[in-house]
Amino acid sequence: MKKFFKCGKYNIELGKKIYVMGILNITPDSFSDGGKWNNPESALKRALEMVECGVDFIDIGAQSTRPGYIEIPPKEELKRLLPFLKIIQGKINIPLSIDTYFPEVAETALKYGINIINDVNGFENEKMYEIASKSDCGCIIMHNKSDGIKKFFESSLEKAKSYNISPDRICFDPGIGFGKTYEMNLRLLKNCNDMRIEDCAYLVGASRKRVIGMSCGNPPFEERMAGSISAHIIAAINGADILRVHDFKETIQAVKVAQAILRS
Repeated sequence: MKKFFKCGKYNIELGKKIYVMGILNITPDSFSDGGKWNNPESALKRALEMVECGVDFIDIGAQSTRPGYIEIPPKEELKRLLPFLKIIQGKINIPLSIDTYFPEVAETALKYGINIINDVNGFENEKMYEIASKSDCGCIIMHNKSDGIKKFFESSLEKAKSYNISPDRICFDPGIGFGKTYEMNLRLLKNCNDMRIEDCAYLVGASRKRVIGMSCGNPPFEERMAGSISAHIIAAINGADILRVHDFKETIQAVKVAQAILRS
């Protein structure tokens, strides 16, 4: 039986292909691309480039969560976000995700056509479930601690169900680089199928992160593309549905080749 990740008006069939989510940081301080796309015009141009290259999702972030980041309040996050959400309306025909842990930011973003809430705090604030329950959006729930990943996913799914959010609207993320050791991150990339929850999508985001750098001599963030692609392809072969990446053009090419080989 076919399984789907449902996010707003989109029904994404799981297992049909490896999906690529492009990262669009409209921030001045993200760890590897801060300041590049933090005005509405350049961000829109980047989003349209992603669509032209064939990304399946775009994840929009207006608050950095890099190591040692300084949190900005919801009002400031929305100040960064809203001009872009206004200019992008009607111009993108793939699912859009908002990377935020503030319920008020998520709620506003949904009103502007965002299809997915992506919360690095794992919907720890139950208002996120409440907001999601009033819409048909998808929910990316990330684990950000050092252990208990599968148990956290299971309990989060039960919580979602209590808010009448069906499993096919849930995507779980093991949180590579969030509260994990180097060895744990490697094992998570290798063993995606062991962490999966039946009927839910599974996302991996290791792009340019410390686990990549530590595996190949710690080059600068912008020189970790090949290592990131390697990690993501292994994760996809071992059960990840969606890959969240900075280097979308190159990752899409790698995914196409990997899928051709696997289907041969």
